[in-house]
Amino acid sequence: MSEPGTEESEGRRELPLIGGRILSSDCPSRALMRDITGKWGILVLVALSEGPRRWSELRHGIAVISEKMLAQTLRVLEADGLVYRDSRPVVPPYVEYGLTVPGEDVTKLLIPLLEWVGEYSADPED
Repeated sequence: MSEPGTEESEGRRELPLIGGRILSSDCPSRALMRDITGKWGILVLVALSEGPRRWSELRHGIAVISEKMLAQTLRVLEADGLVYRDSRPVVPPYVEYGLTVPGEDVTKLLIPLLEWVGEYSADPED
């Protein structure tokens, strides 16, 4: 008999992620998953899916995100390799953020999820 959750048994399918280790606390993908699905990660990625944005565009485009949380989220997503930062040595300073190829890939997966959330959470009176 194999470990529960790792192979198809009793109507459950095998988890494709790292041989089912995604459910384990020591799975290396857990940190990246936390960064993407955190309170602001998804929203920043989706905001950048429309193309590179300057700081102020992101700050004003994502409702109620604080400057501190935007900066922290951008740093984390950049460290994860999902977002790039383009800083140009001009006056006034010019900094732009955009999605890397892995960032574009994950955002393409997130958009249908957000569409489902929007549909599922819609007002039942609509």
